[in-house]
Amino acid sequence: MSVFWRGSCALLLLLAGCAAPRQQLESPTTGDGSRRMAVPPGTARYQLALGEVSSGATPFRRVAPTYPLELLASCPPPQEVPALLIVDERGAVGEVRVAGETQANASRRAFIAAVRAAALQWRFTPLRIDHWAADADGNGHVVDGETRPFSLAYVFRFECRAGKPMVSATPVTDSR
Repeated sequence: MSVFWRGSCALLLLLAGCAAPRQQLESPTTGDGSRRMAVPPGTARYQLALGEVSSGATPFRRVAPTYPLELLASCPPPQEVPALLIVDERGAVGEVRVAGETQANASRRAFIAAVRAAALQWRFTPLRIDHWAADADGNGHVVDGETRPFSLAYVFRFECRAGKPMVSATPVTDSR
């Protein structure tokens, strides 16, 4: 199979993954929810060279944030917490960055803490970059490959409706 053909197939699979329906996080103690990804301005992305194909970087374990119980009685307006998940070469979330966290008030910090506690439990298939080459007959094959760290940004939404908590975390765009 030629390098072009394999690269085209990989691109089609990647695009098909982008068109997949959004999955919703559900937590039995907090209600149902959804998530969206968001790419912060200035986010660096891997630039693949000719003959490179990326795979992985997909979540296989997601834990829904728990609505802060101390805020449930007051049923505050909906809160959105944008968070950047920093994922290591093994697919584990090692860091969760939230812009404006130091300036946040106590109730917002409770939502941020819920996001951080849940997101640190997420697991992803590692991001793998394979280097392909063609042999003398034009058949493509993997020459070598490596796993790399990556980041994904999500917006987590907390909402209270008639005293019932709803939590969501929606991926908007991939930020590898």
